[in-house]
Amino acid sequence: MPLRYFIKQLLLPPGILLLLLLAAWWLRRSRPRLAGVCFAFGFGGLLLMSLPVVVQWSAKALEREPPLARQEWTTLAQRADAIVVLGSGRERGDIAWGEDQPTGVGLERQRYAARLARASGLPILTSGGLHYGTPPTEAKLMADSLRDDFDVSVRWQEGASRTTWENARMTADILLPQGIKRVVVVTQAWHMPRAVWSFEQAGFEVVPAPVGFLGTDNARPFGGWLPEFKSIWQSGQLLNEAVGQVGYSLFYR
Repeated sequence: MPLRYFIKQLLLPPGILLLLLLAAWWLRRSRPRLAGVCFAFGFGGLLLMSLPVVVQWSAKALEREPPLARQEWTTLAQRADAIVVLGSGRERGDIAWGEDQPTGVGLERQRYAARLARASGLPILTSGGLHYGTPPTEAKLMADSLRDDFDVSVRWQEGASRTTWENARMTADILLPQGIKRVVVVTQAWHMPRAVWSFEQAGFEVVPAPVGFLGTDNARPFGGWLPEFKSIWQSGQLLNEAVGQVGYSLFYR
């Protein structure tokens, strides 16, 4: 793994919160007051991240693009020329399949893209590069899954990108020379604002097609005020996205 990935995982929650708890244990005798502060922030942060209601509130702030109405699916070809599905990582060496597989989030995007493609007749491009430095590309994993699991063919594969910004730029290298400037972008609802911005900066007109909304009623017992392990992962994704949006606005112009 690249060093920058390791550092990022440590500095963003829950990594930084676990480091605070470790610091609290380390300082418990020499600096008990500082240890208490570290413990309070570390434990309190993890508790907040574990609450479904916090996930719901956080997602509402990020999910700014509305869902596509179902009646719009069949007329998408009037507004766009292709569907772009953004990758979301991979499940490494899934022993049930004997090879790498798309993530659950990726399958959610693929399913939605397949439905849109059938309804509209638009061709699909999958976008995502290598992980762990070994093939196949994420774009190929998604293309194979769309073909085998959803019976939908993929016309283009962009297999070199590592970030959302590169998704957009490298997709532009493929589609813009073919005169394709209007695209439907499929990704998670909380990731969509950054994806739309990146693709617009790359020269596209974008029709957002968000999936996986988290900012809706969480339907959990006691209104989502009981901690759940899954919420820690979701909170981490949302925090990473919030940092990404700020970073993109500062460094990509």
